[in-house]
Amino acid sequence: MGDIGRLALMFSIVIVIYGIVSHLMAIKTKSIRWLKSAKVSVLILAFLSTLASGSLIYLLVTGDFNYQYVAQYSSTDMPLFYKVSAFWGGNSGSLLLWLWILSLYTALVTWSKHKDSTQYLPWVSAILLIINAYFVLILNTIEQPFELNPEKAVDGNGLNPLLQNPGMAVHPVTLYLGYIGFAIPFAYGMAALILKKADAVWLKVTRKWTLVSWLFLSMGILFGSQWAYVELGWGGYWAWDPVENASLLPWLSATALLHSNMVQERKGMLKRWNISLVTLTFILTIFGTFLTRSGLLWSVHAFANGPIGAYFLAFIGVILIGSVWNISANWSVLKSDAQFESYISKESSFLVNNLLLVASAFTIFWGTIYPVISEAVTGTKVMVGAPYFNKVNVPIFITIIILMGIGPVVAWKRSSGKILWKNLRIPLIMSFLLTLALLGTGISNWMTLLSLSSACFVMVIIFLEFTKAIHARVKVTGESPLRSLLMLFVKNRRRYGGYIAHFGVILIAIGLTGASTYLIDKQYGLNEGDFIKLGEYTLLYRGLGENNSVGKQIVYSELLVEKDGEKIGVVRPEKVFYENGNQPTTEVSIVSSIQEDLYVVLNGWSEEDGKAFIQVKIFPLMSWTWTGGYILIFGTLISLWPNRSVNRRGQMNMESMING
Repeated sequence: MGDIGRLALMFSIVIVIYGIVSHLMAIKTKSIRWLKSAKVSVLILAFLSTLASGSLIYLLVTGDFNYQYVAQYSSTDMPLFYKVSAFWGGNSGSLLLWLWILSLYTALVTWSKHKDSTQYLPWVSAILLIINAYFVLILNTIEQPFELNPEKAVDGNGLNPLLQNPGMAVHPVTLYLGYIGFAIPFAYGMAALILKKADAVWLKVTRKWTLVSWLFLSMGILFGSQWAYVELGWGGYWAWDPVENASLLPWLSATALLHSNMVQERKGMLKRWNISLVTLTFILTIFGTFLTRSGLLWSVHAFANGPIGAYFLAFIGVILIGSVWNISANWSVLKSDAQFESYISKESSFLVNNLLLVASAFTIFWGTIYPVISEAVTGTKVMVGAPYFNKVNVPIFITIIILMGIGPVVAWKRSSGKILWKNLRIPLIMSFLLTLALLGTGISNWMTLLSLSSACFVMVIIFLEFTKAIHARVKVTGESPLRSLLMLFVKNRRRYGGYIAHFGVILIAIGLTGASTYLIDKQYGLNEGDFIKLGEYTLLYRGLGENNSVGKQIVYSELLVEKDGEKIGVVRPEKVFYENGNQPTTEVSIVSSIQEDLYVVLNGWSEEDGKAFIQVKIFPLMSWTWTGGYILIFGTLISLWPNRSVNRRGQMNMESMING
């Protein structure tokens, strides 16, 4: 199977080059024959990448240690699930996964039947094949997944123990599905410029691709945060690590793109801004891949150092130069159809929202690469830590949340101050009352007060938007309120699915505010029978235990947990020693509730007297963060679902009633 995979990758070089040339010939000659041949080449490339990927998975599952990649990332004692996930556990395997997904995406786009995409497709497919070509060449030269093992091996090293976690097995795939998906709106944007078509057609064609990619990227970030929370044992979910930042950067720019797209679709504005955002988003996905593999900055998430970083940097340079040239050559084509007429308008709120998102992305990018710049200039690598990122970005994020509430209640084109006050007075009053209540409980940190009151502000607005819409439907159609609520999603999934996603963001904001501001963190040295009293919890230490299984040894501590005198269970934080691992991994034990998480870590123990060293943390409202993440995903899925046809007159009547 290894020879089959290697030959599939080698033949892919011929096919991808032929695909690029045949698409260009179809464009030049307008020949249907050339176009059909070009489209078939895309299918062949997808088949070859599937064959190569299937071959590598087969080698990993069967444990063929004659291949270097299998020997490095698989072993005979690994469960089948982790043997499969070893496919993306190393550099060359993850790049093969990238090619596989990209080639399948390219085939889906090339053979799509969207009526508005026909004129763009030859250029779009050619651009996507050029991106495919880069990964094909890399996999055939410096990162060969089917390279033979120079040494005879009867077993392998196995997958990094930290990666043997269900969340981490899923996290890279969702992240890649998001990263790679942004190549499609980028290709459409470049094709639109080449064809000098600056209308919003390319945005409408790619809207779902952009949203799907954003959804997968959101899932990847969420799953990665949960993995860090339960697996690393350091007691956190986000450390502003360089690779974490690299995943957040395209998420921020893509979030801006999703909102500014609506302005161009509706008003023909922000054309230059949107083409710049789609280019920036795609470049940032490649930058994230570069950062993970370059060894430029240390990260627990990064692959081993290697020469591939320079090739990715060159690839980024080529994309950047080509994109800037294409945009500048067609700058006049991107002139807006209309101008901003009022500061109080939906267009203006979207623009400010975009500027803040891009500003956040810039500050994160600068903080991430600053160690490299400082080392190049001064010879000393100055690391930038969480205090910088929090100090700069928390105020930006709070402002974005406030705008999230204002945006839905302002009209397109212009909105009067009187109407704006009418729509905002109840949310403002509720936020003010919440602030007073929080002050009464002793909370005095102004950033915390602002974060929670702004979250309340948006939640009230979302509730009122749904209430007004339901009331309007009931009045027009005579439906029951419950059916009217369901029909809102049937008739306008994009709008109301967006509100659900916004509600998820608000829950995340509340959870992060509580968990970061009111975290309790204590460490103890305990002998058997000792008690811990922390907050409302009492923990009785029962001692250490041991549990051995194939390929690993588990040492755990057992603590009985009571809250307010009532027994709520037993926690067993662990240290896991893998036969193929250099250091033990940490498995935390968590008691979670809507109010808080009790988070217990076994840091170590004394061999002499059996004393255990236990770390106990209380994360207030932590479950709100994870719940908000899944609600965000649910709202995005609602927005993606196709709308049914609607009665336009009835819809206009309801919209006018809702908007006053």
